[in-house]
Amino acid sequence: MSARKKISVLIVDDSAVVRQTLSEILTSDPEIEVMATAADPFIAAERLKEAVPDVITLDVEMPRMDGLTFLHKIMSQHPIPVVMCSSLTEEGSETALRALEYGAVEIIQKPRMGTKQFIEESRMRICDAVKAAAVARVRPISKIPLKVTPKLTADAIIEKPSSRAMVQTTEKVVVVGASTGGTEALRVFLEMMPPDAPGIVIVQHMPENFTTAFSKRLDGLCAITVKEAADNDSVIRGRALIAPGNRHLLLKRSGARYYVEIKDGPLVSRHRPSVDVLFRSAARYAGKNAVAAIMTGMGDDGARGMQELKQAGAYTIAQDEASCVVFGMPKEAIKLGCVDKVTPLEAIASVVLREAR
Repeated sequence: MSARKKISVLIVDDSAVVRQTLSEILTSDPEIEVMATAADPFIAAERLKEAVPDVITLDVEMPRMDGLTFLHKIMSQHPIPVVMCSSLTEEGSETALRALEYGAVEIIQKPRMGTKQFIEESRMRICDAVKAAAVARVRPISKIPLKVTPKLTADAIIEKPSSRAMVQTTEKVVVVGASTGGTEALRVFLEMMPPDAPGIVIVQHMPENFTTAFSKRLDGLCAITVKEAADNDSVIRGRALIAPGNRHLLLKRSGARYYVEIKDGPLVSRHRPSVDVLFRSAARYAGKNAVAAIMTGMGDDGARGMQELKQAGAYTIAQDEASCVVFGMPKEAIKLGCVDKVTPLEAIASVVLREAR
């Protein structure tokens, strides 16, 4: 049997240190190989004439031609899955978010020094982002089966919900999880929400600092208020709270009031924030008053949490395969038999509003 073809990557970054570090990180994964590196888009264009990679990692800010302009050229001439590599600057975050609108499939933070745990988590996230991009619906590419690696479950952050009934409340709450392709999916979903929509709590897999800019961007587009969640924020009508990057987000309740808790902790289902953590907390504190939606994304984060929500009496929705950038997370939830409705992205908002009445 021949060995499975590795995911080939072209790294485009003006920093020699970043090119070297990214190369070392990516080649440490047996499923990935670095085809070539380039210091700017002009050199990258020459590399692309020689061979076409499965994925491009692209620096946001470069001399001679910026990343967005090059991204435009790639997407209009020969679409290839692109992962944007951005610094932590506010300006970099804005540009990276615009890149997602232009067709990039993921954002990663530029690798930087830190503790051993930080470096290992960073390595995992970068490799996972490239693997997700490799199977994203940018163009027809062969689906690459990924190795299953040991993962922590939501047990690491919150205990399983007990079977004891909660204090009665009639207020509905909406919980949503998304990953690769989710930034655009959430924009479509939230733009359809009326000003009096039920309170919404969201986990979108995204690096820290990007969620602030992402929330502000959506707030300017939507009829409801959208904000990055802060500890103890109330979940109220007409507002969506988005988990801050690199922190877990839990739904809690005090009497009839729902609020959120922001929590540190290990990666759960390879992610922080984790959809499983949010969904489990919703199963525990909202139960049958929750409406849950799982959207486009790689892996299985959220599937077990959705199963717990279903068991607690919540109404559960999964985005269909045709409208997903990556049909991973919804597929895993559907496989567990815990989804009430599978629907295209454009219909999720209307189903949520109907069930959350």
